[in-house]
Amino acid sequence: PLLGPSYTADVIYSIPEFNYQFVLEAKSSGQPRYARDAANELLLIQKNNPERYGVLVAPFISKEAAKICEDANIGYLDLSGNCRLAFRNIFIEKICQSNKFTAKRELASLYSPKSERILRVLVTYPYQPWRTVELAQKAKVSIGLISYVKKQLEDREWIQTGEDGFSLKQPEALLEEWSKNYSYKKNEITDCYTLSSPVDLERTVKNFSSANSEINYALTGFSAASYYAPMVRNQRSMIYLSDISDFVIQKLNLKPVTSGANVSLLKPYDNGVFWNSQEANGFLVVSPIQAYLDLKNYRGRGEEAAEAIYKENIQKQWSTQK
Repeated sequence: PLLGPSYTADVIYSIPEFNYQFVLEAKSSGQPRYARDAANELLLIQKNNPERYGVLVAPFISKEAAKICEDANIGYLDLSGNCRLAFRNIFIEKICQSNKFTAKRELASLYSPKSERILRVLVTYPYQPWRTVELAQKAKVSIGLISYVKKQLEDREWIQTGEDGFSLKQPEALLEEWSKNYSYKKNEITDCYTLSSPVDLERTVKNFSSANSEINYALTGFSAASYYAPMVRNQRSMIYLSDISDFVIQKLNLKPVTSGANVSLLKPYDNGVFWNSQEANGFLVVSPIQAYLDLKNYRGRGEEAAEAIYKENIQKQWSTQK
């Protein structure tokens, strides 16, 4: 049924005893952009029809979308078991149910190796406006992929668009979700043991890379944290190497082990991990963003080291740019 000049309700459910009607607006996604669109439509209905209460329905309502509904004084419910209905003297709320309809394909695409190249640029320069072609060239990806990632970020309301292009407005939210969908184990990992100190090993790797220009390296994990957040103790050397053959391991005087390792060599799942690597005390170190991601879900105080990098480096860079 029509509820206004240009709006048709998905479902109207009446409760005769209350002389009340629920107007249900169904969305395929519970991301903030969809919730805001639904809220705007339902608010008009409630304004003109006090006996009607608008309710957003979706497979899963994100916490940001739930806040939009609450602020707009409309209800929500999802197919994962979350709901909030507040009208007249009735209040029903159930939260903290996990997403039973996780869009794994969507998340996999947003956080695929090529898509992550785009995210690295956006999170590193969160307030800089970008044109599609310019960002594609910077991230070395296709224009089509830029459009796809942009739409996913728009649905989450994490970017804003202006005359100069679009820019990331919520780097914290993006980095948080990215870290939850990232694992350093995506790389090919070879655990080794060495009698050398971390600095001596790093120097050996640097010299070997210099003598073999086709082999790239960059310190990551705890090795990177020792430069970005010096208070972090280097518990294990972690180094990206574009080649981890038996020959390379032998030249570095390392011994592969299944236990007791103090070195982890990582063969990158994508060359994007080297993007924006920086020089520190003569060594190449992955960007603070990459070091943060590699540590965030790492056992043995990895999260603590990641948070130190976030506070000592990433947060300060964002603040300066803003």
